[in-house]
Amino acid sequence: MNASGFFCLVLVLVCTSECSETAEPECDVVDVFKHSFLAGEAFLVPYSVFPDDLDKNFIWYKNNSKVAYISSDKNASVHYDGGELIFLNLLLEDSGIYTARLLNSSSGVCQEFKTEIKVFNASERNNSDLFYGKISAADQYLKVSCPHPLTITCERFGGNFSWYKDFSPLPANNHVTFLVENASKKDNGVYTCVCTWMYNHKVYNSSASRKLEVVERQKDACDILSPSEPEQLAAEGSMIKLNCSVFCGTNADECEAKWYFQDEKDRYSQTTDLFTDSRTKNVISTATLTIDKVSAEDFSHPFTCEGNCYYAFKETVVALKRKASVKAMVIRTVCVLLFFVLAVVLIKFFIIDIVLFFRAYLPVHLNYKDPRLYDAYVVYQTQNMDKETEIMLSHFVTEALPSVLEKKCGYRLFIHGRDDIPGEDRLEMVEYTIKESKILMVILTPGSGSKSETADRCPTSTDSDSSVVGGFDWQVGLHQVLVQRDMKVILIQVGDTGPQGYTHLPPGLQHLIRKNAPLKWPNNSRGTAAWNSRFWKRVRYLMPATPAKKCPRSAVI
Repeated sequence: MNASGFFCLVLVLVCTSECSETAEPECDVVDVFKHSFLAGEAFLVPYSVFPDDLDKNFIWYKNNSKVAYISSDKNASVHYDGGELIFLNLLLEDSGIYTARLLNSSSGVCQEFKTEIKVFNASERNNSDLFYGKISAADQYLKVSCPHPLTITCERFGGNFSWYKDFSPLPANNHVTFLVENASKKDNGVYTCVCTWMYNHKVYNSSASRKLEVVERQKDACDILSPSEPEQLAAEGSMIKLNCSVFCGTNADECEAKWYFQDEKDRYSQTTDLFTDSRTKNVISTATLTIDKVSAEDFSHPFTCEGNCYYAFKETVVALKRKASVKAMVIRTVCVLLFFVLAVVLIKFFIIDIVLFFRAYLPVHLNYKDPRLYDAYVVYQTQNMDKETEIMLSHFVTEALPSVLEKKCGYRLFIHGRDDIPGEDRLEMVEYTIKESKILMVILTPGSGSKSETADRCPTSTDSDSSVVGGFDWQVGLHQVLVQRDMKVILIQVGDTGPQGYTHLPPGLQHLIRKNAPLKWPNNSRGTAAWNSRFWKRVRYLMPATPAKKCPRSAVI
C-alpha cells in the first residue's frame, strides 16, 4: 500500500468515528437529588426515574472520578431495581453522583436524572447535614414524623419502626410518628427514626433524624408596671424622667408603651425601649418621657401612660406634685424634734402629776386588787432624840401623816402607839400586820440608828420595842422588803441628818437608801399639810393606786 492509500484509509476511519460520536444524542439533565446517609446502613433511593419512564431504555452509572456502571444484581452492595437505587451496607467510597440515563429510541430524546449521595462516618451522626430539617412549634402535643425517604424504604420492605432521642432509645413505639405530650424545653433534641427491614434474607437498618425545638407558648397579658402611684414628686425648675413600663406577656408579637400629654413642648422628649428576657421570654416595653425643666404649668395637667398590647389596651394617669423645699423640711423636722424634747421634759417634771391625775379617773376594776388590809406599815424610832426632833416626829406621825393619807386620800395605815391593841402578843401582832401591809414606810430621824449595837444583836422580849432601829418590827419589815420582796418601801426623812449622813444605819437600811432616796419632809415650809403639795404628791405617787378596803376594827382583831 502506497502512502496516499494509507492516508485515505486513516481519513475514512476518523470521519467514521466523528460521525458515530455525532450520532449519539446529547442528554438533558432533568433533576438533581441529594441524600446523606450513615456508613453501615442500608437505604432505598426512591424513584430517581419517574415510574412512567420505567418501560423505556435506561442505564445507571456512577460518575465520580471515572464512569462506573451500576448493576441490577440484587446481591451487589449498590444496585438498581427499576427506577429505585438500593444501597446495602453503605461505605464512605459509595459517596458520589449516581445518574440514570433514559433514551427514547423513537424520538431520540435523552434525559438524565442525577442523585448525589454523601456518606458520613457513624461518629458524625450529629452532623446537621444528616438531619431532615427542624421542627419548631409551641403546641402542647407535638408529633415528630419519620422523614419521608425513610418511610418509603420501611414501607417498601415491610420494616419495623423504633425511636431514639439524642441517640438514646425511647419507650417502645413502632409508629411512623412519635407523640410528645406536654411539650416543654426538656423535650428539645434530636429525634431519630430507625427502620429495621429484611432484604434477600438479610436484616438491614436505616435511620433518619430531625431536630425538635419546643418554642414556649405565647402568654398574652397587658399590665402597666410603672408608674404605680398616681402622683410623682417634682421640683419646679428641675429635670425629671417619667417611665411608662408595660408588660405584654410571654413571646408577645406586639408590645408598645407610650406617653400621651396635651401639648407638645420643646422641653419634652420621649424614647421607647423594647426588652425581651432571654430566659423567661417576657416582653416589656418602656417609654421614657424627659422634661428638661419642670414649669408651673406641668403641675396643672396630667400625663397618661398608654400600653398597647396585641389583644388589649390599658392606660394610667399620673400627675406631678410639688416636692417640699429643703428649708420647709428642715423647719418641720426641727419643730417635731422640739415637740418631742418638750414632751420628754414635761413628762419628766410632771410625771407624778400626770399619774395622780389619771389614777383618779382610772376605773377601779382595772387596778390590781390587793387583798391585804393595810396600805402602809409605819415604822419609826422614838429613843435617843432631842426634844425638838421628838416634837417634829410626833407631829408628823400623829397629825400630818394620818391627816393627809388617811383622811384626804383614803389610805389605811398601821402606826405604832396608835393602832396597838393592849394585851395583844407583841411579836405575833408585828409579824401579822407587816404581812398584811402593802408598803413599809420608814421614818428616818437624826437619831435613828445611833445605838448601833442594838441592830447587831437579836432582840429579846425586853428590847424588841419598835422604838429601836433593829427591833423586831424593823427586822421583819426589812426582811419582807429585801428577801421576800413582798413589800415596797417608802423612806421619809424628818429633820436634818447632820454631817454623818446615813453611815450609822444598819447595812440593810443603807442599801435601801442607796436604791430609793428618802423624801425630806419640809416641816417649816408653808403648805406642808396640803395634800397637793409637792412632798405629799411624791408620797401619794409611791402609795398603792387603790387604797385598802376599810373594814371594822373587830375584823382586824
